[in-house]
Amino acid sequence: MQRILSRGEIETLDHTAIPRFRMPERASVFADRAARLRQLAQGSAISGYLSLMAQLADAQQVALAGFSAPPAPEARISLAQSHGLPPLQAAGWQRDPSWRGVLRGLLDHMAAAPGAPAQAVEVCAALKARLEDHPASLETMADALLAGRDDEVDGAMAPFVMAALQVYWTDLSSRFDARQLPVVAPFGVCPVCGSLPVASVVRVGGQQDGCRYLCCPLCATEWHLVRVVCSHCEQTKDIAYHSIEGGPDAIKAESCGHCHVYRKIFYQEKDLYVEPVADDLASLALDVLMGEEGYSRASGNPMLWQAAGN
Repeated sequence: MQRILSRGEIETLDHTAIPRFRMPERASVFADRAARLRQLAQGSAISGYLSLMAQLADAQQVALAGFSAPPAPEARISLAQSHGLPPLQAAGWQRDPSWRGVLRGLLDHMAAAPGAPAQAVEVCAALKARLEDHPASLETMADALLAGRDDEVDGAMAPFVMAALQVYWTDLSSRFDARQLPVVAPFGVCPVCGSLPVASVVRVGGQQDGCRYLCCPLCATEWHLVRVVCSHCEQTKDIAYHSIEGGPDAIKAESCGHCHVYRKIFYQEKDLYVEPVADDLASLALDVLMGEEGYSRASGNPMLWQAAGN
């Protein structure tokens, strides 16, 4: 089991060491995403969708400010520590029903949002009706989303349900003491909630300068991974980087010749305001290029879902 360090022991640690984790900034995590989505929407071929997701992120920030989910029991945290597992593992978590209240608030916000597309308003209305009449079906949908079972997901409803789940888990992670995380966790998944990363970011400034962090799309935690390593299979050979000719220097796709998958990597030194979920969503042209090159995407974006086979 991981031992919690005392204050005196913490003060003796090497403060030049690379921080293992970057926990979410509760006061701004979704507001920063909304601002970036609006910036990326300018001149984008999918500007309407990016603007819609910016409105949703606005609603998430409002929801997060007034939300507090029941914390994980100490017994669960201790068990996770002893087995090197994420303590707030999303798949199989017994969620508190309060997450559905978050969803209700998001839907109300989107229904009243100025300029919201009619189709989005209709989807929100249908979701709200299901929320009132068949709440168990939403729990089933949430389970499928968190487990990545695409064939059980309604692609139009999924971003809104996922948005509520993001608020739920970001609340938990933002209040979680990173010192309680296992020293060693399974490779390639979020050490807090066990989700697959959406992308990685090479950060600038302080102890994290030049360091690459994988980014959780569910709880917004980031964790360090050395560069030029496949974030999917951990191989260091045949790693290559791809970009759109004439596109932004801050965005590349990191591919692996061993497992033939890729994830995007963003460079903060090229664009200080990169935000993993927003920038990944706005760079679909790079996904098309990677598909044409024969690579598969390692994991998806929570704001964009398709049924299996589409």
